[in-house]
Amino acid sequence: MKNKLILLFLLFTITISAQQQDYNVKKGFVAEGYDVTAYFSNKAIKGDSKFVAIHDNTKYKFANQLNLDKFKKNPGKYVPQYGGYCAYAVAVNSEKVDINPKTFEVRDGKLYLFYNSWGINTLDKWIDEDAEKLQTKADENWQNIKIKK
Repeated sequence: MKNKLILLFLLFTITISAQQQDYNVKKGFVAEGYDVTAYFSNKAIKGDSKFVAIHDNTKYKFANQLNLDKFKKNPGKYVPQYGGYCAYAVAVNSEKVDINPKTFEVRDGKLYLFYNSWGINTLDKWIDEDAEKLQTKADENWQNIKIKK
């Protein structure tokens, strides 16, 4: 009986660990199907369904084979911060908010995505309200909200 309880506990722990990261997969893909490698060239480009990768049980689209290959070599470099949710909303409200895939920033080698609609551009707020402090706050908040749906 004791061994069964230990086994059950281990399975539960493994399941929880596998679900530690939550991704914004609106339209079925991270960044709404935009090519996450292209952001590092300061471009927001829609991915093509011919070039798809799965990383951490999550789908990504790419504009071409070269970008897909870049991602496969080092996916951690290209995965957006905070699961692809709005960085500003994670920092200020500790909430997961959808993004506009054309509104982004690459800072210190990391990709941040932002909400931009109805006259509210959170990238502008991010920059105006001290991106470094907001980044620190978002990092803290993300640890508490990343496994909540």
